[in-house]
Amino acid sequence: MNNSILAGTVSRTEVENFLYHEAQLLDDWNLRDWEALFTPDGSYFVPTTGAPENASPTDTLFYVADDRFRIGERVARLMKKGAHAEYPRSRTRHMIMNVRIESRAEGEVIVQSSFMVHRSKDSASSMYVGHYRHCLAVVDGQLKIREKRCTLDTDTLRPLGRISIVL
Repeated sequence: MNNSILAGTVSRTEVENFLYHEAQLLDDWNLRDWEALFTPDGSYFVPTTGAPENASPTDTLFYVADDRFRIGERVARLMKKGAHAEYPRSRTRHMIMNVRIESRAEGEVIVQSSFMVHRSKDSASSMYVGHYRHCLAVVDGQLKIREKRCTLDTDTLRPLGRISIVL
């Protein structure tokens, strides 16, 4: 990911490559490098099932509502052997499809995509399906995540268990 990107000229191919790179980092459990993809004001959200599309964690319950500090705390916790929910860690495969650039502004790109995350742990498998909304910023010629929102297409988490992985 060393190619320099100019603000306002980000192509869908560059966005797709960035999203695939992010997925690979998560699948390889390279969480510290994943964390480094975020801007200093970055956030990671997973709203509850049934929450309105434009819901805010300030007035709606979210499964995950992490600011940049909490993203770092989540990564540190998941990397420890004491993180019993993820030790030994789950095996995941993040699949990203239907990548669409919604809008471009100076230094920012809003991207929608569909996802499927296959998770295998303790002889059990589960599949998380939904869509991402990434707000990507161009910082020093590189794409960075200002906001990542993962909206699940299920009406309940019950069959999936808990969200202890990064979607």
